[in-house]
Amino acid sequence: MEKTRYEIGLEKLAEVDGRQGDRVIQSLKELAPDLGKFIIEFAFGDIYTRPALDLKQRECVTLSSLAVLGGTENQLRVHINGALNVGVTPEEVIEVFIQCIPYVGFPRVLNAVSVAKEVFKSRKIIQ
Repeated sequence: MEKTRYEIGLEKLAEVDGRQGDRVIQSLKELAPDLGKFIIEFAFGDIYTRPALDLKQRECVTLSSLAVLGGTENQLRVHINGALNVGVTPEEVIEVFIQCIPYVGFPRVLNAVSVAKEVFKSRKIIQ
């Protein structure tokens, strides 16, 4: 039997974000369950499974996009963890943000680096 978009997306979400992704979906169940379904089916079922980019590349694009937007600290926490889960190194995470400086400026990059520092500390990558 062929897997549904939801099943495919749920597997990809677990592969990238692990428990953090599940927490996001669970937090939406009571108030906006369809939003969680859209995240699973569309973002992870349709987009993250496309073959042209690997998961490391996808997470680097996601990190830079979130840094550019600003005000996305919660999503950055999830996706910095996701990036580390799929093999992006802490140095590469920081380098992604540094690459954004000429295009978005220091304040947004400093905010993204601050979130990275929190994540790195929680994962005991730094003290």
